[in-house]
Amino acid sequence: MKNLLFIAVAALTIHTAAAQYKPDDKASSVQFTIGNLGFDVKGKFTGLQGSINFDEHQPANGNIDITIDAATVNTDNSLRDKHLQEDSYFDVKNYPRIHFVSAKITPAGKAGSYTMSGKLTIKNTTKDISFPFTATPGSNGLSFKGTFKINRKDFGVGGTSTISNELTVALDVVGVKG
Repeated sequence: MKNLLFIAVAALTIHTAAAQYKPDDKASSVQFTIGNLGFDVKGKFTGLQGSINFDEHQPANGNIDITIDAATVNTDNSLRDKHLQEDSYFDVKNYPRIHFVSAKITPAGKAGSYTMSGKLTIKNTTKDISFPFTATPGSNGLSFKGTFKINRKDFGVGGTSTISNELTVALDVVGVKG
């Protein structure tokens, strides 16, 4: 009887365990778009690290904990990129990482679509965010894609400036088993 109970508990644990993935920095992209003097400026970050625990059949059991190297900000303009690394923007000397940790993952209707809520930290300021995303199986893992908007001033980024307060962040994170 004890063996049967152990097998049942073990099977339940295996069934509810989320698969473990690591973000593949080279295959992933974290991009942003922000208005500046009437034009859209596009940029990206690299240096993606963290852990992704996800089961598409039981997303509530998953969690995502990701950091990005803030010093990797790249807008294809080296002078602007250096300026973005300074105190009034990302202050990468004092705040080298941008951090996101999920709090809740729920299905969003159609297969492969979900909503994620969590906490985004930039410059030691943490705000709740929520956004839709998709998870698509790939050759050796999953591709997670989502888009959300944030207000840069909520995180103390940029002060008064000619750039828009709101920016759009587009994620395409490839998680490889590991």
